[in-house]
Amino acid sequence: MNTPLSAGFADPVTDSQHCFRAVLEAMSRPGTALRAGAAHPPPGLSRAAAAVLLSLVDHETQLWLDPAGEAAWDWIAFHCGAPRTADLAGAPFAMALRLPNLSGLNPGTHEMPETSTTVIAEVASLSAGHRYRLSGPGLRVPKVIAVDGLPDDFVESWRRNHALYPCGVDLILCAGDMLTALPRSVAIEEA
Repeated sequence: MNTPLSAGFADPVTDSQHCFRAVLEAMSRPGTALRAGAAHPPPGLSRAAAAVLLSLVDHETQLWLDPAGEAAWDWIAFHCGAPRTADLAGAPFAMALRLPNLSGLNPGTHEMPETSTTVIAEVASLSAGHRYRLSGPGLRVPKVIAVDGLPDDFVESWRRNHALYPCGVDLILCAGDMLTALPRSVAIEEA
């Protein structure tokens, strides 16, 4: 017997627009934590990750799903219609329960940097944990954020990613019903 799928957004148009605006604001103001919206997530995903998927991924967007998130696939396929890919290195979007090695993802090309991978990653918290100092576009002064759930070598991995600019991977971090973004243009160091 199949388990019934939870709903997506209560109000698909309004909720999707709200989340899309939150993602845009988070990308333009790196490290700013924003409420993602009122999505009803499947098992294994936070409300924020579900809202981001509903807002950014559709039937024309290949999605790589972390194998540990297999329980969420039927919900994603039904609500987003996204074709699944096993090719993490070539996926335009990746839904990760643990942040994968950034060097294994598509950084785009100098002719088409927009073809890089955007990673939607679950983390334990966007208000506690390891502290990072962000600087760069969208920040008048450096900003310190706390994130619980990134790998120990995250800063070094990010340095390599940031050095590829204008190419490189963008991150959308999700915890509970909150999201924040780390676009490839931002520099990150230990705080």
